[in-house]
Amino acid sequence: MLRYLAAGGSAVLLIVAGFFIWRSQAQVEQALPQAPASAEADEEGEDGEGPAAGRPRRPPAASERSKEERRFNRGDRNNDGRVTRDEMLQPRLKAFQRLDADHDNGLSFEEWAARSIARFATADADRDGALTRQEYATTAPRPRARPKGRDCAC
Repeated sequence: MLRYLAAGGSAVLLIVAGFFIWRSQAQVEQALPQAPASAEADEEGEDGEGPAAGRPRRPPAASERSKEERRFNRGDRNNDGRVTRDEMLQPRLKAFQRLDADHDNGLSFEEWAARSIARFATADADRDGALTRQEYATTAPRPRARPKGRDCAC
C-alpha cells in the first residue's frame, strides 16, 4: 500500500513541476522575426537613391534544386527534359552486360552467381566440394576502405 502512495505522490510532484516549467517558458518573451521585405524593397526610393523608404535590400534569390530535380537530371541522359525507358534502364543494362559472360542476352544461374562460384572455388583448398569452418572464414566480405580523414563509412 505504501508503494502506491509513494507512486501517486511522485506522479503529482512531476505534474506540478511540469506545470511550473511550462508556465516559466510561456512567460519568456520571444522576439518575432521580421516579415520578409516585399519585392518593392529593391526598388529605388522617391529621391532616386537607394532602397525605397529606407527598407533594406534583399539578397538575390538563389535557385535551389530539390533532391528530386537532381535525381531527374541524372536520369535524363540526353537533357531533353524527359526520361525515356532506355535512359531509365541504362545503369541496369551495363550491370547486366557485365554478368552476361556468353553475351546471349540471358543470364544462367551460373553467370548470375559467378562471383560466388569463384569465391567458393578459391576457398575450397582441398578441392573436396565442401568448405570447412576455416575455409568458409576466408569467404567473408572484405571491409570497405574508408576515405582518408573520415571515421565513418558514409
